Amino acid sequence: MQEESDLVTGEAVVLDLRVAKLASRGVAMLIDVLVQAAFLLIVVVVVAVASPDLDPALSVALLLTVFVLVVIGYPVLFETLSRGRSLGKLALGLRVVRLDGGPIRFRHALTRALAGFFVDFWALGFLGAVAVIVSLSSSNGRRVGDYLAGTLVIRERVPHSAQAYVAMPPGLEGWAAQLDLSRLPDDLALAARQFLARFQELRPDAAEALGYGLAQQVAHAIGVAVPYGMPAWVFLSAVLAERRNRDQARLAQQVYAGAQAPQPPYQQQPAYHVPSAVTGFQQPWHQPPPSDRQPAPSAHQSSSPPQQRNGAAPAQESRPPEPENPFTPPS
Repeated sequence: MQEESDLVTGEAVVLDLRVAKLASRGVAMLIDVLVQAAFLLIVVVVVAVASPDLDPALSVALLLTVFVLVVIGYPVLFETLSRGRSLGKLALGLRVVRLDGGPIRFRHALTRALAGFFVDFWALGFLGAVAVIVSLSSSNGRRVGDYLAGTLVIRERVPHSAQAYVAMPPGLEGWAAQLDLSRLPDDLALAARQFLARFQELRPDAAEALGYGLAQQVAHAIGVAVPYGMPAWVFLSAVLAERRNRDQARLAQQVYAGAQAPQPPYQQQPAYHVPSAVTGFQQPWHQPPPSDRQPAPSAHQSSSPPQQRNGAAPAQESRPPEPENPFTPPS
């Protein structure tokens, strides 16, 4: 089980923070030390190759300066830019936060790095012995640097635990089928399910007391009494298993009813006609049928038929030119 912090804010809000274990912090520290050692090795090789005739005292002073800068600057740089995560903490899913759960800033990272160099690990820390002792004596696993900076190392990456399957106890199928579970609240059912998932991890006395209380609440909600001599976890298992079976049956019935429902008949969508005003010509496949009625003569026209000239062909009735059919049938 993951240890949770017992920190309380000024507004009397209990922080639900999962404190990082000492082992995970040690592995993260080891990764950071390896990265720092690799960088220092590269610096030593570069200095030795670039300045072979450098004074030995100056070389030692330069290496000490680089060592201090790397040991202090590395955690300060990474924890400030990434809001509390170095490369090792990033690999292990850890993060440094303030005691109120907020992200750390430059001053927090600098205080932790200075305390880690002088007290926890290197100068006076006996290669981490002080940090281990202080962390073991702290309820939240804090070292000296955490106390001075007001910080805490938490675990962000929590392994996902699959929800425990609640099986129906043998012989209780008929009894559970007669229960009225419609009045069982969802939050109470969730609390009972969580209890059954953690039942084997609790102390026997705590598990018995918590199970008895939940069983009485569930029995009062569904209007029955816990059978005499039946353990609380058996009663809760039967109720939750029957509730799950009914929900699954109801869902399957809804899915089946939806699949068997008649589909609406398919309706042909009306064709879209392009107006002639847009195309500039009248569409020949939508022309109105020809009319047999002749247009009435106007007032200024004579009612007598026009005289034909000698040798001239009879005048033919003028008709508007028919537009060409833009549609060409495929050959």
